[in-house]
Amino acid sequence: MSRTPLPGIGVRYDLTTREHRHLSVVAQRDGGRVLSTYRVDDPDECAMSLKLTAGEAEALIDALMPAHHSPNLLSTTDLGLVAERVELPSSSHWSGRVLGDTRMRTETGASVVAVLRRADAIPSPAPDFRLAGGDTLIVIGTREGVEAAATILGRE
Repeated sequence: MSRTPLPGIGVRYDLTTREHRHLSVVAQRDGGRVLSTYRVDDPDECAMSLKLTAGEAEALIDALMPAHHSPNLLSTTDLGLVAERVELPSSSHWSGRVLGDTRMRTETGASVVAVLRRADAIPSPAPDFRLAGGDTLIVIGTREGVEAAATILGRE
């Protein structure tokens, strides 16, 4: 599986199955998904594309992985919250600066709950946590708050 950020849109995931079929999923920032499959004889030509709303995507996840629910896990979508990975570009104004300087939680209501850096995960980073280009921040909040946070983090 490969992952490609699509600035302003979301993230594209590409998978080649054991049967050498190419499948891609574009996870849009609004929670919607676009599933696409490609022709076996021409892997660059889309054979089928299907747009799903956030609710339809969630139903499909339930169908594909019904055991993924645990009574101990918080379902943020039921509460009107989303959790999203936001990559900090190396050209970001915030690279090398501390998280608190972004004023992200104050400005957007969204919170950084973890930072992924190379092979490490840093849970609950404090305001004095120093950001680095290439960090992936796990941000939770309302859809609007997370989008505003992504805009702040993308500032050059």
